[in-house]
Amino acid sequence: MKIDHDSLKKIAHLAKLHVKPEEEAALLNSMDNVLTWMEQLNEIDTEGVEPLTHIMDEVNSWREDSGNNMLTREEALANAPSQDGTYIKVPKVIE
Repeated sequence: MKIDHDSLKKIAHLAKLHVKPEEEAALLNSMDNVLTWMEQLNEIDTEGVEPLTHIMDEVNSWREDSGNNMLTREEALANAPSQDGTYIKVPKVIE
């Protein structure tokens, strides 16, 4: 399939693209290469080939969600730049 200037202008209009005149030749050549490649793909015999929804058959393995207290309060407060003995102090954000 060959794309002409009128088809290119129609496609550009539908895609809401502004194609400069100096870009038309390169764009026509590029689109022609894509269509030639698509025609080659259409020639491949795919009879009996199952369509794929995913490349691999791997399935997510979800772990049980469980809460763990990795740090004690004292250990967490020891790493805080500012704390009051019970909570970590942070700068005021909203005035």
